[in-house]
Amino acid sequence: MLGLPAHVRACLFDLDGVLTQTAKVHAAAWKEMFDGYLRERAACEGTAFVPFDAVDDYDEYVDGRPREDGVRTFLAARGIRLPEGSPDDPPESETVNGLGTRKNDLVLRRIREEGVEPYEGSVRFVHAVRDAGLRRAVVSSSANCRDVLVAAGIEDLFDERIDGLVARERRLRGKPAPDTYLEAARALGTEPARAAVFEDALAGVEAGRAGRFGVVVGVDRVGQAAQLRAHGADVVVRDLAELLESQ
Repeated sequence: MLGLPAHVRACLFDLDGVLTQTAKVHAAAWKEMFDGYLRERAACEGTAFVPFDAVDDYDEYVDGRPREDGVRTFLAARGIRLPEGSPDDPPESETVNGLGTRKNDLVLRRIREEGVEPYEGSVRFVHAVRDAGLRRAVVSSSANCRDVLVAAGIEDLFDERIDGLVARERRLRGKPAPDTYLEAARALGTEPARAAVFEDALAGVEAGRAGRFGVVVGVDRVGQAAQLRAHGADVVVRDLAELLESQ
């Protein structure tokens, strides 16, 4: 009934772009933050301003990664290296953590102003998973995961939540490392081989493949089916409801 292998007993869902329509909010916030920083830097150095691409740069360097990893990875691609700073750096600090704080402030503002909408097809699928007796966890690099779940009205659909706060507390490496997904499987009492991973991010499907999960489902929201498969997805759908409709 679920379009999954019969041996799967647990489902591990990414948040942004899989369950909720917040990936576009994050992409816009990353662009606003990076463009502001890059424009200031270009003006100081007398160089050309090259903006952040909210599709290609977002997919390649920041989507699915912990916030500081996203800052560090994108800046490295531009040949920029900043001091790490500390997690309590204010948004005006020219550090990895400072830029991460600036981006997070922008995301929270956008969520307050625009709200959070879940994907209806994903909600249908999660209800079907619950009705079938499978265990469920949300696995997100976001420190705002619980707030987003509550705002979307879907927090009660999940047994466990492994998010950015949990990852920091337990010192789990972020995606594309499999640590957070492995921790979710452990929390649900399930072997990775008997769990399914649902991801829209290239780093996320890499994490699923690295963790040797039973099946990795790529969710293609932006026309990157081939890339999702190349990075580790066993199956690619445009919406999770397709898995129900395929039966």
